[in-house]
Amino acid sequence: MGSLPQVVEDFQGVLKVYSDGSIYRSTQIDFNFPVRDDGSAIWKDTLFNKSLNLRVRLYKPTTAAASLPILYYIHGGGFCLGSCTWPNCHNCCLRLSSAFQAVVISPDYRLAPEHRLPAAIDDTVGSFKWLQAQALLTPENRDPWFSEGVDFDRVYVVGDSSGGNIAHHLAVRIGSGLTRLEPVHVRGFVLLAPFFGGAVRTRSEAEGPCEEALSLEILDRFWRLSIPVGDTRDHPFANPFGPNSPSLEKVILNPILVIVGGSEIMRERVYDYARRLKEMGKKIEYVEFEGKQHGFFTNDPYSEESTRLLRIIDRFMSENSN
Repeated sequence: MGSLPQVVEDFQGVLKVYSDGSIYRSTQIDFNFPVRDDGSAIWKDTLFNKSLNLRVRLYKPTTAAASLPILYYIHGGGFCLGSCTWPNCHNCCLRLSSAFQAVVISPDYRLAPEHRLPAAIDDTVGSFKWLQAQALLTPENRDPWFSEGVDFDRVYVVGDSSGGNIAHHLAVRIGSGLTRLEPVHVRGFVLLAPFFGGAVRTRSEAEGPCEEALSLEILDRFWRLSIPVGDTRDHPFANPFGPNSPSLEKVILNPILVIVGGSEIMRERVYDYARRLKEMGKKIEYVEFEGKQHGFFTNDPYSEESTRLLRIIDRFMSENSN
């Protein structure tokens, strides 16, 4: 009789990978994020890809302006965890919809290791294609939330952690002409501590103290399970400036706002990402929140620092509205 499969990767019991390749995902997760719904925004779910059973969660303010911008929120989770239905993501989207008087679209995507990259990127692009299809319909044939009072010409993308990585790849696909979304017009991207990697450690990765909810070991585990089998952290999905990554010099990127906590393990890698793009002449802004760790907005979108972050995003959106 052979031995029983052993756990080889364990994300606090939420996701377990066994030595025989089998995977367990818990459906009973003890979230430490109570939903904060003050009634200022309403929401609903709808499928954007029926064959893959992928949904978007839509939000809109209860007291709407005449013409609402659209804001995409791409959740994080190291490509292995997370959902638009999780309470931390839900709270962020309620806050964003109310604060910006915007229709917020939060897409789900397939997760690794069952579906390694580029699945998450492709699925997110697919959700934008769904939005494009809505925009191309006559108003009476659209989803009722898009039938009137929504401005497809003012779309912004907020990506958190691995969602920030996805937002980067979306920006590159749009900027290089690989993804066409007309009449949907993405005006700018906000990357909240985007999850990038590299074979060579940065100083903050090698020497920085572990954060409360994040460590270098966890980051490495995410990459082991999400990038194509046999590849390294220098894969283009992980490292935009790796040895085999395509040059971004000639890619026309829409404006990008990069935000990171000053006490994050990934701080130096995120800073280097912004610095390199700025040196290429891209329109990019870098903002660092002193003393903050990874997920400070996602964990509490109503905090004082999160309110300051929203003001920065609001200014960025206003400056790039046309």
